[in-house]
Amino acid sequence: MTLYAAYGSNLDPAQMKERAPHAPVIGTGWIHGWRLTFGGEDVGWEGALATIVESPGSHVYVMLYDVAGRDLKQLDVWEGVDAGLYTRIRVRISTLDGEALAWTYVLDAYEGGLPSKRYVAIMADAAERAGAPADYVADLRNRPTA
Repeated sequence: MTLYAAYGSNLDPAQMKERAPHAPVIGTGWIHGWRLTFGGEDVGWEGALATIVESPGSHVYVMLYDVAGRDLKQLDVWEGVDAGLYTRIRVRISTLDGEALAWTYVLDAYEGGLPSKRYVAIMADAAERAGAPADYVADLRNRPTA
């Protein structure tokens, strides 16, 4: 099994079905010691793009998918790996069943800048549909936007 940990707008199962059609949802979890932030304002659509950065004491809610090799390659295309936009890395995920290693993507740009209001709304709606705790969704909805 190859795990992919989706955060941000990729928490939306419908969006992920388009991007990785052979990857079933297998659960949710947290990336501890990381936080959700934004960066790459100069390369993003409508402002800065979502990413995660190491941050002791913080955590990021994720949806876990079992990703086949062809879907992982397709996700690389969607995330702009070949263009140098995002880099695929392995992170440790905490789930109700224990810990696991999963792939995820981090932005290859400096942290900073504001995302668009529309982008943050898409991310918050996706988190809500993915079953994220209400306080996590509220934090997303209250982030500063451009």
